[in-house]
Amino acid sequence: MGHSRGPQQIPVVVLAGFLGSGKTTLLNHLLHRSGGSRIGAIVNDFGAIEIDAMAVAGALGDSTVSLGNGCLCCAVDASELDLYLERLANPSAGIDVIVVEASGLAEPQELVRMVLASEHPGIVYGGLVEVVDAAEFDTTREQHPEIDRHLALADLVVVNKLDRAADAERVLGLVGSLTDRAAVVPATYGRIDPEFLFDCRPSEERVGQLSFDDLHDHDSDDGHAGHLHTAYDSLSFVCEVPLDPRRLMEFLDSRSEGLYRIKGYVDFGPHDALNRYAVHAVGRFLRFYPQPWTPGEARLTQLVLIGSGIDTATLAKELEACGNDAPHADEHGMWGVLRYVRDPEEEAPPV
Repeated sequence: MGHSRGPQQIPVVVLAGFLGSGKTTLLNHLLHRSGGSRIGAIVNDFGAIEIDAMAVAGALGDSTVSLGNGCLCCAVDASELDLYLERLANPSAGIDVIVVEASGLAEPQELVRMVLASEHPGIVYGGLVEVVDAAEFDTTREQHPEIDRHLALADLVVVNKLDRAADAERVLGLVGSLTDRAAVVPATYGRIDPEFLFDCRPSEERVGQLSFDDLHDHDSDDGHAGHLHTAYDSLSFVCEVPLDPRRLMEFLDSRSEGLYRIKGYVDFGPHDALNRYAVHAVGRFLRFYPQPWTPGEARLTQLVLIGSGIDTATLAKELEACGNDAPHADEHGMWGVLRYVRDPEEEAPPV
């Protein structure tokens, strides 16, 4: 119970997918739509970068691009990963989230291992996102059968280029059958809601230089009416009664495919009176981070759930049913939660 996640820890998201799947397009979409958030992007294979997609920022040297809103893109060899994680996690960089774009032919689990093995106290692993080209998925599986293994490891799968797939529903179903409870997000042009991956800082908090949002010509988009994110639903849940950890874990273990993202804080009451638990879920990826309550802080559970095709009313009732105001704690009640609290001193688990 004594492990706490400091507020300075930065989530590190690994972005993987075969060449041509749209990783760089998705990454640039996140950069354009980051709001007030600052993204540090580490690119594992410089040869895979679409230089024209980053030209708006202007290059500083042959492997580094400095972005106006404080983002920093570094083309590096995987062996340099820890060095760049340390650099981006420096508080002076002001980075809110780090995205590691894997090479199109890389084994993503190796990058995941490296992130988990990092001993830097300022970062925390944020999940594996696999990008799939819907139009070429069958051909990709024939040429690279290892994609099945990659999908089984992913926490969230973005099925991109659906507008070019002749049988989009079949591809979505097939991809879903190859995942291990990962959320499957449909997309075109890599457009997904950044909130699926990280908490966006409100735009009014941004200070300083011209941002990517300012540089982007919003009129060049076709408006938001046709974007897939218009089909996303969200639920904001607030509860003054502590949640029972066993009931909450039953809820989380049975969450539907359409529930892409869960974030917020949980009050477990007498099960841990010293800490609230920050929760971060992306697809099947789940972590809890104990954080000490501050004096005078209202002891509430506050969660936001984001998904597609989710029944928000039912989800709200299921979460309400997790409440338990009993004054005494079940001795073993927290075991399920603590499985998802990473000991900062432990070695990286096998992926």
